[in-house]
Amino acid sequence: MAGNIHPTAVVDPAANIDPTAVIGPFAVVGPNVTIGAGTEIGPYCMVDGVTTIGRDNRFYRYCSIGGMPQDKKYAGELTGLTIGDRNTVREFVTLNTGTVQDGGVTTLGDDNWIMAYVHVAHDCHIGSNTILANSVQLGGHVHVGDWAIIGGLTGVHQFSRVGAHTMTGGNSSLMQDTPPFVLAAGNPCRPVGINVEGLKRRGFTPVMVSALREAYKIIYRRGLPLDAARAELRERQQSIPEAAEHLQTLLDFLDVASRGIIRP
Repeated sequence: MAGNIHPTAVVDPAANIDPTAVIGPFAVVGPNVTIGAGTEIGPYCMVDGVTTIGRDNRFYRYCSIGGMPQDKKYAGELTGLTIGDRNTVREFVTLNTGTVQDGGVTTLGDDNWIMAYVHVAHDCHIGSNTILANSVQLGGHVHVGDWAIIGGLTGVHQFSRVGAHTMTGGNSSLMQDTPPFVLAAGNPCRPVGINVEGLKRRGFTPVMVSALREAYKIIYRRGLPLDAARAELRERQQSIPEAAEHLQTLLDFLDVASRGIIRP
């Protein structure tokens, strides 16, 4: 193991580091950290907190991983950060641990691309295959679904949800929940349609895309109250078996959209 740890790195003896992990120059690793096989911690990174990192991740220089939450209620509790496999985390990214006021853990799934200067606050839950572009700022308790793409310099309000397969333009301000499959942009962020190109690239069939386009119209173009829109979506779900799973994803999201959804 020592051969993969640079002599200038400061690694607590209590840390659990796989022998194939790499710890770069001047990195600091705390006692409650677990690092999986093949993961690389770049120069000058700080990894502390109760942090568990999976396999084959790459953290570029100057990342702060597992730092304490930026929450005035935080009183030094041992809270956690759990990171999956094959994530790329670029320069100056901050990933904070959770708080006891929520579940006590911040999570990052697999195969995510986290660009420079991104901040992921306490108790955030990010799925897999997401892209957070440069300087995205996530407030506390934000949930980001699988395959979501958030444009650079975008801020996401605390407790907001960003649905699966969404794409938001750069410099956006997300103050409410963004439903799955939606393309959105602006300050405040507004929906502009379905993320058609992204869905096609991920193998969504024409029937699926058409069903989601119609779902968008039901939610945003018909002037229906949200309860009425949900009822109509459930009816359509029964008549389009090929898209039923994706319509259910949309319905599940709308059922828990506590901050309300973004509007045109």
